[in-house]
Amino acid sequence: MKAFFLHILFIVVFVSCHHSLPVGELIESLPDIFPDYLDVTVPFNIAPLNFSLKNPPADAFAVFAADGLELKVKAGKGAFAIPASRWRNLLKAAAGRSVSVTVYAKDGVWMRYLPFHIHVAAEPVDPYIAYRLIEPGYALWNQMGIYQRNLENFSESVIMENRLTNGNCMNCHSFCMQNPDRMLFHMRDLHAGTILVDGKTVEKLDTKTVQTISPLVYPSWHPSGDYVAFSVNTTRQSFHMNHPNRIEVYDEASDVVVYDVKRHEIITTASLSAEEAFETFPTFSPDGTMLYFCSARALPMPHAFEEVKYSLCAIPFDPANRRFGTNVDTLYHADSAGKSVSFPRVSPDGKFLMYTLSGYGNFSIWHKDADLYMVDLSTGKHEPLDALNSMDVESYHSWSSNSRWVVISSRRIDGLYTHPYIAHISTEGKASKPFLLPQKDTAFYYRFFKSYNIPEFITGKVKDRKREFAAKAKNEPGIKVKSL
Repeated sequence: MKAFFLHILFIVVFVSCHHSLPVGELIESLPDIFPDYLDVTVPFNIAPLNFSLKNPPADAFAVFAADGLELKVKAGKGAFAIPASRWRNLLKAAAGRSVSVTVYAKDGVWMRYLPFHIHVAAEPVDPYIAYRLIEPGYALWNQMGIYQRNLENFSESVIMENRLTNGNCMNCHSFCMQNPDRMLFHMRDLHAGTILVDGKTVEKLDTKTVQTISPLVYPSWHPSGDYVAFSVNTTRQSFHMNHPNRIEVYDEASDVVVYDVKRHEIITTASLSAEEAFETFPTFSPDGTMLYFCSARALPMPHAFEEVKYSLCAIPFDPANRRFGTNVDTLYHADSAGKSVSFPRVSPDGKFLMYTLSGYGNFSIWHKDADLYMVDLSTGKHEPLDALNSMDVESYHSWSSNSRWVVISSRRIDGLYTHPYIAHISTEGKASKPFLLPQKDTAFYYRFFKSYNIPEFITGKVKDRKREFAAKAKNEPGIKVKSL
């Protein structure tokens, strides 16, 4: 009897998946869908790009076709939920080519829209991204956490949540070369300290020293894992009464330092900690011999907040001897170019450096004019990444381990919440149209009221150690870091 019912179920599924399609009257336009997956480039190992029609018809089908394979999906209330296993097979077959998508919709009569294409890159994407979920910056919060999402399906899991540490703040998660076994994040206020994970070792660090103006803030791992560059910042937040940007976050003072993981020591140099300059957002080159950072002339704050413009700079670093070079190279001159750089990030292959450019300041996440730019490090040529930018904020970004993908934060949907978009970058540095992180439910982003903060690619899943992190945070004072 059980076998009989399974047989009947198989027939029903088979018939529903092979529903005959009407010819349909051709509509000379593309379907209006959300998310906008029209002509995007995706990795072959991405989860199904479920989408919905913005004006749901009475009935609809979508036909996905590539390399002799065809996948027909019937809509439910205008939403297309693509079968995961058949989607994977289709994308593997289409790697290096494209999938054609034709949508049929019935609104009294059947209509057939012009087909659109999903281009499938030959290069895979790292299987996970990590991010913090938090309410928009000017809202009060009491719950936050750092999470990881499997990009090959829709599963999300917890790295750390503040419900385990009495509701404190946590931020600035960072990974060494996208390695899930080498990471850190900060705990703020209650149980303050930095949690650093190095393989099986978990340490809590007390990073405030007499010589530094604050505990360690914005991090960047050295590729060896032996060092982490940080900024130290005296940061303030203000709210505008009449300004296109809602919030102003600015530094009254800031320096850049390098933390020695093994010796628990902080080192710096005069070029990174000058009183007459604000230095911030350090990032190491993939070979570990160069430290990039942002630097601006120190001005009285907050009165001169719109006059502070950060240049993109670089200084040599000798990891064997823990020494910095004497010459600072400026890749982008803010004084002459008139804009301000933040969040420099070098591709793991060392070819390109992506950064955010806005009118002033360094907290570009709240600047509506913030756009993404890239410099070719072999030629020194700077170009806007027009394919990635929108009319609203594009700010934080990180590279995949193979340098072919970036994940960016954007407020293009509603101007309020930050969402993660993924884009392909060719070997020549050309960016493709980004696609919104796919969700199982196509209405997810309409009802999810948190921002995705600091999206970072990782090459695997972070082990479940949240209880260990919480115990370290609550029960230990932290290893006292020394400043030389």
